[in-house]
Amino acid sequence: MSVYAIDPGPEKSAGVIVTGGIILSPEILTNEQMVQRVYENRAHYPIAIEMIASYGMPVGREVFETCLWIGRFIQAAQPHPVALIYRKDVKMHLCGSVRAKDPNIRQALLDRFGKEATKGVKKDMWAALGVAVTHLEAHPVALGDCPGGPIEPWCEVEEPEKGNRMFKCFEGKE
Repeated sequence: MSVYAIDPGPEKSAGVIVTGGIILSPEILTNEQMVQRVYENRAHYPIAIEMIASYGMPVGREVFETCLWIGRFIQAAQPHPVALIYRKDVKMHLCGSVRAKDPNIRQALLDRFGKEATKGVKKDMWAALGVAVTHLEAHPVALGDCPGGPIEPWCEVEEPEKGNRMFKCFEGKE
């Protein structure tokens, strides 16, 4: 299994390809470059993007700009589906706690892949790698469960017994 995972930001975003347990092409790009990268990779890899969630606290301009860029990345991936992975799901999958912080996630990924395999992964690329691993290992949707057809494993699922995990998919239309 493979995925191109993105940790979006208001101006730059981190991306990483994970295929067969190997980390490829960790990078931080401007968002304009990331739109192009998603467009180029959409036919070769499923796309997973860290999604923003509201926790009741006020947010600033950067959060809303990041939301707009997430939409642009989804648009660039069309007609292929995109999985949106929430940060709390990454924390729970890798660390077993929603209270985990970035250093905890980084350490969990280092423990899993090793120092040599994560060479070149830095800054927000760790978050993108966490999205990739969570998507590949913990995606709760079985093949054939998507309303769009029997082959794509990306769609919206709620599982309250598992902490109300949400995974959304956007089926592309030509």
